[in-house]
Amino acid sequence: MRQGGAVGGGLSTVLTRFGRDEHEVLAPAAPWRSAVALVLSVFGLGVSIYLTVAHFVGTQALVCSDSGVINCAKVTTSAQSHFLGIPVAVLGLAYYLVMCAVNLPAAWRSDDWRVHGLRLALAVVGIAFALYLVAAELLIIGSICIWCTTVHVITFLLFVLVLATVPAMLGWGGRAGDEAY
Repeated sequence: MRQGGAVGGGLSTVLTRFGRDEHEVLAPAAPWRSAVALVLSVFGLGVSIYLTVAHFVGTQALVCSDSGVINCAKVTTSAQSHFLGIPVAVLGLAYYLVMCAVNLPAAWRSDDWRVHGLRLALAVVGIAFALYLVAAELLIIGSICIWCTTVHVITFLLFVLVLATVPAMLGWGGRAGDEAY
């Protein structure tokens, strides 16, 4: 791999640091992976839209139990339903809008490693936030929301798919097209 000669190392140094040379070709992912990622992202967007509408319309829009351990109203109106003053439902909506964009088939076919790095970073941030929300539901609120759990499961599945695919696409492991992944 080439080392950058520009001040500060330049792009080639950054790429080399991450195991990439700017002239290397990214390994393509199997087409089914991009299709599954897009379908999961669209489902996540759909549920996030529903939760955002329910947030602004009120808990009467929730089609979910409002008593016992499964209590969507209790979860979606709790103090933990806001993060830095922003409704978590709105954050989920924004997250899944971006995930839909980076999971379009054209984005998966992109030769730009930054698109794939962004997809990986978003998947990591998404699962970290989902784990925080699950912990809040179980340990602080004492109830779970079926709709929120659906988003958490979709986020987990996307995380697994992206983690099993993107590092190999970037040359950080085996080949992305291998069906062993």
